[in-house]
Amino acid sequence: MKKIKIIETAFRDAHQSLLATRMRTRDMLPIAGEMDKVGYFSMEVWGGATFDTCIRYLNEDPWERLRQLKEEIKKTKLQMLLRGQNLVGYKHYPDDIVRKFVEKSYENGIDVFRIFDALNDIRNMEYAIKVASEQDAHVQGVISYTVSPYHTLEKFVEFARELEALGCDSVAIKDMAGLISPHDTYELIKTLKEETNLIINLHCHCTSGMTPMSYYAACEAGVDLLDTAISPLSWGASQPPTESMVAALQGTPYDTELDLKLLTHIKKYFEELREKYSGILDPISEKVDTEVLIYQIPGGMLSNFVSQLKVQNALDKYEEVLEEVPKVRKDLGYPPLVTPTSQIVGIQAVMNVLGGERYKNVSKEVKDYLKGLYGRPPAPVNEEVRKKIIGDEVPITVRPADLLGPQYEKCKEEGEKLGIIKKEEDILTYALYPAVAPKFLKGEAEEESLIPPKSVEESSEPAGVPIEYAVDVDGEVFNVKVLPVGYMEIESAGNTQTPSGPVEGGVTSTMQGMILKLKVKKGDKVDDGDVVAVLEAMKMENDIHAPGSGTVSDIFIEEGDTVNAGDTLMVIK
Repeated sequence: MKKIKIIETAFRDAHQSLLATRMRTRDMLPIAGEMDKVGYFSMEVWGGATFDTCIRYLNEDPWERLRQLKEEIKKTKLQMLLRGQNLVGYKHYPDDIVRKFVEKSYENGIDVFRIFDALNDIRNMEYAIKVASEQDAHVQGVISYTVSPYHTLEKFVEFARELEALGCDSVAIKDMAGLISPHDTYELIKTLKEETNLIINLHCHCTSGMTPMSYYAACEAGVDLLDTAISPLSWGASQPPTESMVAALQGTPYDTELDLKLLTHIKKYFEELREKYSGILDPISEKVDTEVLIYQIPGGMLSNFVSQLKVQNALDKYEEVLEEVPKVRKDLGYPPLVTPTSQIVGIQAVMNVLGGERYKNVSKEVKDYLKGLYGRPPAPVNEEVRKKIIGDEVPITVRPADLLGPQYEKCKEEGEKLGIIKKEEDILTYALYPAVAPKFLKGEAEEESLIPPKSVEESSEPAGVPIEYAVDVDGEVFNVKVLPVGYMEIESAGNTQTPSGPVEGGVTSTMQGMILKLKVKKGDKVDDGDVVAVLEAMKMENDIHAPGSGTVSDIFIEEGDTVNAGDTLMVIK
């Protein structure tokens, strides 16, 4: 008899996949105690995008969320997703920050660390694994699963052996796009069970529709742990439903022995919660999309593309962007499409299509990727593309974090000068998100409003007339026109008053995003091609260049402002 254990993702990956990570702590706490009675192996409650979203949109302290959940969940292990050297951010942090973050996460309540690297570059995971092991936590090393000529069964097994040698307690197959077929699931898990002594965990999203079958194949191959989500937050870009998997395995050698009556009681709570958040349920992320088998694009990326192209009046280019993604991915050496490589590949595909010329405009992250600053690509990159983007610069061969000096004490000093440090955890929050954290830590952030769904009859607009709303998708704010049948109000990141229509000498934004850096001031002289501002779009940095030489006569933006495609940002005369 092989009892399968379940990891419940409702408080992290499920709402990250379907609700743009917007579930509030106050909506988790009333049901947390009941969920503690179920008998899960663990509950994933933290990490991934939850940290960023808490301080950026919800005006919540993520550390406080963790502590409060720990008070309610006393028997079940709490689990987090950690992006290796990226922690819960989108870039590499130095070892002293990694050490402090892992130590504080354990201290505040994390029992299981699920540690991955987007490129499966073990060098980017080693230090986090080492520190987590020192905490006496359960350490789970992750294989970021993808399909390419370079991602073979043998390579995945070899990687698992390396994770075992580092002292991991278990290994997770992280299938973020739902690509793994039942046959490949069986072969991979069976081989991993034969070649390692690790506990094996399968984590899949339902995007392709194959996942429940793959889960059963995994059981037959000897899997130990399966990730599921309570049914109101399941399917689509989320995990298979907990209750369905429990019912399917009842009376088999893989019986979970979990109580369906208790799960049904919990489900009813989440049904009400789903209704509360219905305005931000993403229809694209909810449905099965078999195109993922061709383009390998996770659900969250698809919704980002739609929003990005809508804002830029280029929704007719959607198919073209989908077709461009595998080409960019091949050029970059077949990285698995998971944060941050999904954003790196995705935004570049959008820029290639909208720019009319491949790699005419390139994000800072693509340049850094080709310089080796994210780690070692799984396969050789396209040399022509590399040369076009970084010229004769030689990519680094060392672990990227080896180039980073300690930062903890510096961040502590800066934070104390700003008057934003009340506890050690605040130093880490500031170190991870120096642009967003000060506003939150000063107490100046506001929680975005959830507006109850509004029917067409209640709307002041005539029925059927589209209304423009600001909508958030995966951490990005977009202006989209929708029919008034329910929405979420998003507070603008700034009060940009940019002129509408063309302005002589005007520098316009190529896409919707947030002004991250302003590189010039009024009166500055600039040359043709100089970088005058940096725009953050889909979590990637994009340089805005001067279209000609001259003097900056007007600036209509400030750092932190949200701008739309075509907005005039400044004038150069």
